Amino acid sequence: MELQVKLNTFEGPLDLLLHLIDKNKANIFDIPIALITEQYLEYLDEMKRQDLNIMSEFLVMATTLLDIKAKMLLPAEVTEEGEEIDPREELVQQLIEYKMYKYMSYELRDRQMDAAKNYYKPATLPDEVLSYQAPIDMEALVGDMNLHKLNEIFKSMMKRQVERIDPVRATFGKIEKEEVSMEEEMEYMEQYLREHRRFSFREFLGNTHSKLRMVVVFLTILEFMKMGKITITQEHTFDDILIESCLE
Repeated sequence: MELQVKLNTFEGPLDLLLHLIDKNKANIFDIPIALITEQYLEYLDEMKRQDLNIMSEFLVMATTLLDIKAKMLLPAEVTEEGEEIDPREELVQQLIEYKMYKYMSYELRDRQMDAAKNYYKPATLPDEVLSYQAPIDMEALVGDMNLHKLNEIFKSMMKRQVERIDPVRATFGKIEKEEVSMEEEMEYMEQYLREHRRFSFREFLGNTHSKLRMVVVFLTILEFMKMGKITITQEHTFDDILIESCLE
């Protein structure tokens, strides 16, 4: 079935791609690249007929789509972890970011339109009204209050404050937040890895009793494993974790 092309004004190649994805009701994470490329090129061809000053970005995107289409016809590339590389991944990320900023621009535009409907009127009260202060009747305000009664009220309040003090907790010292730097732990572990090629998680912690440092060290181990600096093994559940350095 031939595609009926009705030209709209697109702000760029990503805008046109989003239009085609919405038009075909396709999942942005699973783009039918062959269909989208074919329709994109038909739009591009029609735009050339009507506007010879077509922007170069559209041609670059057309090249990108054809490149992705060609890669999808070939055997999939595999990462070091054994996962297949999707040639559309980078394009999908660009489309998601573009869509997010596009909708944000719509929100800002709506807020600007709403703000344009607000009007501010400065205060126009006469100086006589602004400077007016209601008279204070000191006798009605003070009443029968005197210094002796005020002193009794003050003593009563201070007594309540003393009674509210927990006699047990009041003897505790000041509790301070423990600071553990992940950057420092990473530097320390890298130095430790160069001096000890194989060791256990418990051995590395030593006599540490800080739960926060244990968590930070565990996160450091995960990060080093992700970076390929170490390998870890654990023969059985709840056994100690064995760490082996991969540094040269």
